[in-house]
This record gives sequence, C-alpha cells and structure tokens, in this order.
Amino acid sequence: MSTLSKYKILSQAKESFSKEEYKAALEKFAMVLQNYPNSKEAYNGVILSEMAMSGEGGAEALFDYYEILKDEDKESADTIMEEVLKNLNGSLDKLSEVFAEPLRERIELEDGILYQDFKAILDEGADFKETFENIMFSTRVIITEKEDFIDFLERLIEHDFAQMALSYLENALSVYPSDKLLHKLLKKISQGKMIEN
Repeated sequence: MSTLSKYKILSQAKESFSKEEYKAALEKFAMVLQNYPNSKEAYNGVILSEMAMSGEGGAEALFDYYEILKDEDKESADTIMEEVLKNLNGSLDKLSEVFAEPLRERIELEDGILYQDFKAILDEGADFKETFENIMFSTRVIITEKEDFIDFLERLIEHDFAQMALSYLENALSVYPSDKLLHKLLKKISQGKMIEN
C-alpha cells in the first residue's frame, strides 16, 4: 500500500464513519492498520468504529472531538484520543478478529490492572501515591465502571494528582458534557480541596 493510498483509504474510512457506515469504516481503518501497524489514526479509528457498531454511546461524539483535535494539532490529537480510548471499556475480543497477528500481540501487551484489583491493594493498607506511581510506570489502570472512574478521580485529587485528574475530567466531559458528577469533581479541583459528599 503506497502512502498515497494510505491517506486515501483513511479519508474514505472517515467519510464512511460520518455516514454512519461503521462496518465499512472499520474495514478501511483495519486495512490501513494491517499495512501501517504504527498508525495511531487507523488504530483509534478501528476502536471508534467497533464502539459505534456495538451501539456504545459516545462513539460519534468522540469521533467528532478527535477530528476537531486533529485540526489543531494532529500528533497530540492521536495521543490524546489513544489515552481516552484506553480508559474506555472496549471489546478487544471483537477487535482481534480484524487485526493482523502483530497487532493482536500489541493489544495484549497493553493489558493493565483492573481498578477493582488496584482498590484491593489499597484496601490492604498500601499507600495510594506510592502504589499509583509504581503502576503508572509499569502498566495502566483499567476502569470499566463509571462509579470506579469517579472514585479514581476523587482519590487522585485527594492525593495531590489534581492536574492528572483534571486531564481525565476534561476528556470525560468532552464525551459527557452534562454529567453532574463530573461537574461536581471539576468544581472540587477548582476549589483546590476535597468536599465531603
């Protein structure tokens, strides 16, 4: 696949997504990805297409947000979207049917620790800051429930990771702009302290 056809197929994939032809978009993003395994745009496109096909809310809004980000700064847009998608609960089993073998291995390497397991470590008396920093440098925390996400953000704020919490919050608010709990947490950060529920 030439570089010219790579961009042409990416353009067709985005057009298919915009027309809500998610299966066609998925196939085109996957075609680019099989030839260019390091293409973050194709990788993110596959995940967004799969989310839209499975009826997960927010996929279209995330796609639009991604396109806006790319107009401002393509390289950081790819990285931001990759981080947002890593923190969402995507179905890697469905994705693996589309991917070539090297890509499957890449996704398997991106496994992390479930938030429930992370909380269990803390419940045993481990220090949040030390445990979180160790995890940050070796793996990632996988959050699949909204309640866990809120709990995680509150713990980040409480343990002086307010800037990181703000980054997660901004991403979440771009997908769920009217969520009251997220706005409440944003207010906590802006006040610089935790408020009892």
